Amino acid sequence: MKIIKAANYENMSKRAADLVYRELKEKQIQVLGLATGGTPIGFYQEIIKEIQRDSLSLDWLYTVNLDEYIGLSPDHRNSYHAYMKKHFFQYVDIPLEQQLLPDGMSADPDKEAKRYEKLVEELGVDLQILGLGQNGHIGFNEPGSSFKGKTSVVDLAPSTIDANARFFEAEEEVPKQAITMGIATIMRSRKIILLASGAEKAEALKEVITGEVTEKIPGTILQQHLDITIIADKEALSLVE
Repeated sequence: MKIIKAANYENMSKRAADLVYRELKEKQIQVLGLATGGTPIGFYQEIIKEIQRDSLSLDWLYTVNLDEYIGLSPDHRNSYHAYMKKHFFQYVDIPLEQQLLPDGMSADPDKEAKRYEKLVEELGVDLQILGLGQNGHIGFNEPGSSFKGKTSVVDLAPSTIDANARFFEAEEEVPKQAITMGIATIMRSRKIILLASGAEKAEALKEVITGEVTEKIPGTILQQHLDITIIADKEALSLVE
């Protein structure tokens, strides 16, 4: 486990972008795993600058996302399809058919989860970007998720539903389920970069780095990954010696 201490959110984002960009430029990555949420937005902004500065083509790259809400169409503003388009895909030349996310509108979500698991396994993720939930979740693998879990349909934790409510006009519109890569799926990635920022992530990050490996805090499994880099700002690392 390698830990990079960044001065602040902007510095965390830049350092992550520099690492990933170097691998993209040298074509060390064929399949890049992507994350959503607030934490990676700065990373996307920084890596777009580097890609555009060098006019780097990514027409050979495949991307796979961790998760998608069930019941949101790709053009719904709160879907992760829309998030990825807004923050990354519209600025790069990755072909649409190589931008891979679970289909949240599938008539059979369990079947879709199995399809996506097989797809991710066949492609093989070279580098996976991860964020970290305040409760230690990775992807939508909430506390109590099995370390052996593969891509599946999951019920969102009440805290996650509450946190998402601000993005929706009515409470009943907020998704209650998602399709997410499982912890075993994530751990198959050849390399992982975990991003964490802010004092509210400090407790979870301390557990991920120094705590007991337990399904109660899903991120603790990352201690067992052979090539993980944690890039976090001072506030997120404030409880780590």
